[in-house]
This record gives sequence, C-alpha cells and structure tokens, in this order.
Amino acid sequence: MEEAQYSQDQYSSDFGSRIRDIEERQSLIRDRLLLVSQTLIEDRQKSFSDAQELKKSIMLLKEENTRLKEILQRISEQIDKSARKEELLILQRQFNLFREK
Repeated sequence: MEEAQYSQDQYSSDFGSRIRDIEERQSLIRDRLLLVSQTLIEDRQKSFSDAQELKKSIMLLKEENTRLKEILQRISEQIDKSARKEELLILQRQFNLFREK
C-alpha cells in the first residue's frame, strides 16, 4: 500500500512539474509573441512615417520641377523676343550707311 501511495505521489509530482514546465513555456512564448508584436507595430509605424516623408519630398520636388519649367518657359520666350547679336550688327551697319549718306 505504501508503494501505491509512493507511486501515486511520484506520478502527481511528475504531473505537477510537467504542468509547471508547460506553463513556463507558455509564458515564454507569450512574452516572445508580445515582443514580436511590439516590434512589428514599431516597424510599421516607422515605415508609415518614412513613406509620409518620402511623399512630402516627392510633392516638393514636383512643385520645384513645375516652377523650373515655368521659369525656363519664360526665359525661352524672352530669348525669342530679344534680338540676336548678328541682327544687331546688321542693323548697326544699316544705320551707319544711312548716317553716312
């Protein structure tokens, strides 16, 4: 009878230690899962912030590009309206010819 009680106590002890081991593993897995989740959330927020910054940069570059295009357009219009050096020399010669007569 003592042997039966002893084996039952040993069985209970083994069962209890197994439950504690399983609970400990479950606790470790839960902690790891929380860390992974937290890291994932932080990475997602960082990626979102980076994407927002890139979007702002792209918008600024587009605005600058548009302004530069407008400036170049105005400059090319001014160049087309202005007289060239050769044209001025021709006009100067003609003026000189009229003045000499």
